[in-house]
Amino acid sequence: MATMTSLIGLINKIQRACTVLGDHGGEGMSLWEALPTVAVVGGQSSGKSSVLESVVGRDFLPRGSGIVTRRPLVLQLHKTEEGKQEYAEFLHQSRKRFSDFAAVRQEISDETDRITGKTKAISNVPIQLSIYSPHVVNLTLIDLPGLTKVAVEGQSDTIVQDIENMVRSYIEKPNCIILAISPANQDIATSDAIKIAREVDPSGERTFGVLTKLDLMDKGTNAVEVLEGRQYRLQHPWVGIVNRSQADINKNVDMIVARKKEREYFETSPEYGHLAHKMGAEYLARLLSQHLEYVIRQKIPSIIALINKAIDELNAELDRIGRPIAVDSGAKLYTILQMCRAFDKVFKEHLDGGRPGGDRIYGVFDHQLPAALKKLPFNRHLSVKNVERVVTEADGYQPHLIAPEQGYRRLIEGSIGYFKGPAEATVDAVHLILKELVRKSIAETEELKRFPTLQADIAAAANDALERFREESRRTVIRMVDMESGYLTVEFFRKMLVEPEKKSDPKNPNRSAPNPNVDSTDSHLSKIGSNVNGYINMVCDSLKHSIPKAVVHCQVREAKRSLLNQFYVQVGKREKDQLGALLDEDPALMEKRSQLAKRLELYKQAMDDIDSVAWK
Repeated sequence: MATMTSLIGLINKIQRACTVLGDHGGEGMSLWEALPTVAVVGGQSSGKSSVLESVVGRDFLPRGSGIVTRRPLVLQLHKTEEGKQEYAEFLHQSRKRFSDFAAVRQEISDETDRITGKTKAISNVPIQLSIYSPHVVNLTLIDLPGLTKVAVEGQSDTIVQDIENMVRSYIEKPNCIILAISPANQDIATSDAIKIAREVDPSGERTFGVLTKLDLMDKGTNAVEVLEGRQYRLQHPWVGIVNRSQADINKNVDMIVARKKEREYFETSPEYGHLAHKMGAEYLARLLSQHLEYVIRQKIPSIIALINKAIDELNAELDRIGRPIAVDSGAKLYTILQMCRAFDKVFKEHLDGGRPGGDRIYGVFDHQLPAALKKLPFNRHLSVKNVERVVTEADGYQPHLIAPEQGYRRLIEGSIGYFKGPAEATVDAVHLILKELVRKSIAETEELKRFPTLQADIAAAANDALERFREESRRTVIRMVDMESGYLTVEFFRKMLVEPEKKSDPKNPNRSAPNPNVDSTDSHLSKIGSNVNGYINMVCDSLKHSIPKAVVHCQVREAKRSLLNQFYVQVGKREKDQLGALLDEDPALMEKRSQLAKRLELYKQAMDDIDSVAWK
């Protein structure tokens, strides 16, 4: 089994890691809750600070009247080898060592004011202090603001409840050991510390009672019944403490000397002599350290489980935001290509139906294009009046003899020209959809989120490629329309010529002879318009199917096949620094990754340490 020093030292290390994580108590801090701690609870002026200083053997806490402790102080004690110099470190100044404990006191005061201001307000943001000394036992204590009953000048009306809520947030946790400080010169039944400890720990299994100011009790009275557990019983023994007097404090009496005077007081006391071996700050520190070591042994399996859970969560978060990138140009280029492939995969999923968006292209072909073709002004273009004008202009000075072929050709060419508008509109509509899918795909590619510069470059390269595809598609569909007017399908008109004209049939009364009153010229022109309209309908049906094929071939298929081809060529020619510029991450994200990596390393090291000592 691990030694006490090893186990408590490990817990100190893990608690320090929790503080780096921001996991330093309060609600919802599951890992912190799993770590056994000792919370020091007492009313204002109960002697809490003096008890802590006696345990440490140093005068280092701010003093004064009223509320002095206004932020939780997480105090980690680390026992060092004899002869080693004592020093202290604050987590918020982790690179600075304090060997002057008067400076420690001042730093606690200054750091408190930094959060709360120079007021009497409180804050639940803890101060973390580590003390390394040969005169301490390995132990973690949390000094909490003193409980009070009334708000004084300069405090909010809710200060009483605020302090109680803060204290409860620590001592309600099932792994918190409660050090309840009560002054012996007051009735134990009125003790604020015992009252709140009883509410959160009714069985008393987590509570250690400490009586201070035994030397200040009225003559003829003593606290033997309390110390022997006859007046208020706890599962753990009561410990009496004799703090330094105000005169000793004013004279800066050394704490080691004060400890000696405390031992002498109990050993020579008629009332407490038989309890002397279980009294005093030194005994209290050993008692707490032994009990803490016992609790840690019981909690090791759950601590290991929660640390493993934290490691898994940190690894998952690092995977989500991306691991650090190697510094060599090959690794950077590989990372960029990986990001491009990830984007390309998402983009293709949009087109192929794995994600929404590609169906809108079909909507252009199935609804938008046919609707646009139906709206073309063929009725106006092929009206009798316009047909007459076109045919007359085509004939010139010599009217046609049988059929106005040049008129037919001009009418057909003019009609086919109208198809260019819907064809180009189809190209543009698909282009806009593809651009929107590029934007969505970049936003949905998780791997790209950490590289805003690379996002912008990929978007620019993809949009440039789409512009090229659009131009090629536009040229293709216009060429297809021009092809229809460049060579007409003569078979259509030959079939018309061989079909016998409908004549009146005397045997069929439903068929009537031509009306002699109808102008033969208008009838002739109307027939020309009808014939051209029939041909245009045939061309329209053909283009309605061929335009989508051309658009898919030139735009959609090319977008799937070669959207980033030119970007790959350009990236392959870039130098290391240029590649690094593409992978320029958001500074906040880089800082987050750095912090996560540090936290992960702390937890892994803690696990290694536990494995090395916990089961020996």
